[in-house]
Amino acid sequence: ATACPDCFKPAKNKQSVFTRMAVIKALEKIKEEDFLKHFPCPPSSPKNLCVALEIQCNNGAVFVAGRYNKYSRNLPQTPWIIDGERKLESSVEELISEHLMVEFKADSFNFSSSGREDVDVRTLGNGRPFAIELVNPRRIHFTAEEMKGLQQTINNSSDKIQVRDLQLVTREAIGRMKEGEEEKTKTYSALIWTDKAIQKEDIAFLDDIKELKLDQKTPLRVLHRRPLAVRCRVIHTMKSEYIDEHHFRLHLKTQAGTYIKEFVHGDFGRTKPNIGSLLNRTADILELDVESVDVDWPPTL
Repeated sequence: ATACPDCFKPAKNKQSVFTRMAVIKALEKIKEEDFLKHFPCPPSSPKNLCVALEIQCNNGAVFVAGRYNKYSRNLPQTPWIIDGERKLESSVEELISEHLMVEFKADSFNFSSSGREDVDVRTLGNGRPFAIELVNPRRIHFTAEEMKGLQQTINNSSDKIQVRDLQLVTREAIGRMKEGEEEKTKTYSALIWTDKAIQKEDIAFLDDIKELKLDQKTPLRVLHRRPLAVRCRVIHTMKSEYIDEHHFRLHLKTQAGTYIKEFVHGDFGRTKPNIGSLLNRTADILELDVESVDVDWPPTL
């Protein structure tokens, strides 16, 4: 830290300033002669022998992957805790992992997925790919039949979610879930309300719009946890379905990472263009469903 003081800076969410990345950065920055002043090369021989104080046996992590469907409009993907207070009693992550934790007898887990949906959005179709790292499991060998049984246990335990293609994967395979996430497409179905009455012909032109480019400023609702930026996103295709004078359903195929709710209501002009500006009236979204996440992972069983 004395040789490279600007490499070790405290950050509010870091436990220690001496992180692995900070040490790597310091080793890259420091000149060889400065390094040798602090640490002779080769190092001096130790004067006394090492003594083992304790021996600990841990198992390497095990990785489980699959796809999940979410049928509830009142279920977050991960625990929803604000200022230390829990807002909803469960989450997708917990409904899946609690059974895995029991069967694998693990100490803890880490959940990751290909994107995420809002608490009030359902995920239908083939589901969303997810992976769970089980830390220090006491049991690691499961047959395909046992994994199928575990999948059934999860599915029987809740009507809010279902999982499919539950399988053991390698750490490297998880990288494939995250690869090209932005390039992937997602299909949505949105129930839209308009303030002025519409006829079928008023929305028909939406079906002809292809590869519509959007500029999306970070939505107000996520600004507390995402940096302020303008992201360019693409709506590949749209198909409208007229319901009545104030409601229609819109089926969209979009670039992953597109904020659909904001594309509908415009987020006070922060998403341009938006459905409201295209129809020249106020539009809002009543319901949103993810119909498909086009990531071909994990392998279908």
